[in-house]
Amino acid sequence: MTRVKRGSVARKRRKNILKLASGFQGAHSTIFRTGNQQIIKALTSSYRDRGLKKRDFRRLWITRINAAARNNGVSYTKFIRHLYKNQVSSNRKVLAQIAIFDTNSFSIILKKLINGENIRYRNLSPEFYSGEVRTP
Repeated sequence: MTRVKRGSVARKRRKNILKLASGFQGAHSTIFRTGNQQIIKALTSSYRDRGLKKRDFRRLWITRINAAARNNGVSYTKFIRHLYKNQVSSNRKVLAQIAIFDTNSFSIILKKLINGENIRYRNLSPEFYSGEVRTP
């Protein structure tokens, strides 16, 4: 029987895991066992936090839309109800951007929704189309 030299696969696996842990502090970047534990923990946290990030941004957009709607005398729930009632398909991210960067257009949209009119984007203010992004 011929001799089998072992260890290359395991060494390659450990080397790849330690490469992932290269930025960690202390023994977490040099010792395989602690590095492997930290990699598992980091990947678990990143998977969980990707969902949390989506949740946090949705909450932020809803808060911004609610603030802009209440400046015009309407609550967030009534605004969303009128959106669905008039079959306007626009997501909360875009509505929040319009509410922050172009309050005139948002108030026009809101008034047209409440009155039940069709929304045509050419009726929005010209600043919205200029491409200038203003910070709030």
